[in-house]
Amino acid sequence: MHFAAKTQIKGKPVMAGGTMRPQAAFRRSAPTMRSGRKQMVCTAETKTKPAYFNTYDKRNKTRRGLEGGEVPLNTFSNRKPFEGTIESVERIVGPDATGETCHIIVKTNNNIPFWEGQSYGVIPPGTKVNSRGKEVPHGPRLYSIASTRYGDKFDANTASLCVRRAVYVDPETGKEDPEKKGICSNFLCDAKPGQKVTMTGPAGKVMLLPEDDPNSVHIMVATGTGIAPYRGYLRRMFLEDTPFKFEGLAWLFMGVANSDSKLYDDEFQEILQNYPDQFRLDYALSREQKNKSGGKMYIQDKVEEYSDQLFDLLENGAHIYFCGLKGMLPGITGMLERVAKSKGIKWADFLEKLKKNNQWHVEVY
Repeated sequence: MHFAAKTQIKGKPVMAGGTMRPQAAFRRSAPTMRSGRKQMVCTAETKTKPAYFNTYDKRNKTRRGLEGGEVPLNTFSNRKPFEGTIESVERIVGPDATGETCHIIVKTNNNIPFWEGQSYGVIPPGTKVNSRGKEVPHGPRLYSIASTRYGDKFDANTASLCVRRAVYVDPETGKEDPEKKGICSNFLCDAKPGQKVTMTGPAGKVMLLPEDDPNSVHIMVATGTGIAPYRGYLRRMFLEDTPFKFEGLAWLFMGVANSDSKLYDDEFQEILQNYPDQFRLDYALSREQKNKSGGKMYIQDKVEEYSDQLFDLLENGAHIYFCGLKGMLPGITGMLERVAKSKGIKWADFLEKLKKNNQWHVEVY
């Protein structure tokens, strides 16, 4: 269908997370102490301007020969993995974020090609003891790729990951237990330029960006690092000069704890400034905002505020995506079912229709 952005997104104004920020706002300090305990941070130096950042005032030329063909799938496996090289690791959250998240650029030289919406597996170094008491290598951890097939530099020689450092805090002592930390996420966040990383994939087809209709509406719902595939979508839609000429609407709902926990907001503000009729951005900040009942604003609460518009868009062929922690899904589907009932719509039938038409895309972990 053809989508007229100006006429179909009437309603509440865009919540854009603030106006365009001056360059000084790019600075992200990396605190070392909080609540009396040491805070682990990415090893890369904090920079005034993020290494990943691009302005969206023009479309960038990309490497030729990477469009069309079959979807690349599981080119590399546990037994025959790919060896990439860490190019950079950068903390991308503010000092008051509830955890640490890093943007990691991996040098691949286009030898493990992928499409937007796919994931890589990363095999951390070291071994573990399996259930049979045998020492074996660690298995791969899947990470959604946070760039397009052309990488952050448009040459297809790199791919980017968005990784939150997984730590365990003892509820009694309030201290981190290093024995229970996430092995792979800490390996990646602590990695240094030039360090090798063992990879598998690419994997997944459910989150591939449909490009058959450039006028389509794409509704993207994310919590935390679930933002990764959407960053790839948005760069392809608005930043790169490719055969995909996007003319529709991209609507992003992002749920994080607070303003310092926002991911890639500097780029999203660029898209808002340059494509105000084609991009909408709404945040659910659980520790800063209240929902209509006075409770914390979670992602399902923010989506519900626009439920009438969203149902209309879905009925007219819009795609909707969910990516993030699996705990997000019951709250959202429960809300959608409740709204559907209020509209006299049988949710089970409506959902089945969305799935049949390839409008419903879910990747949770």
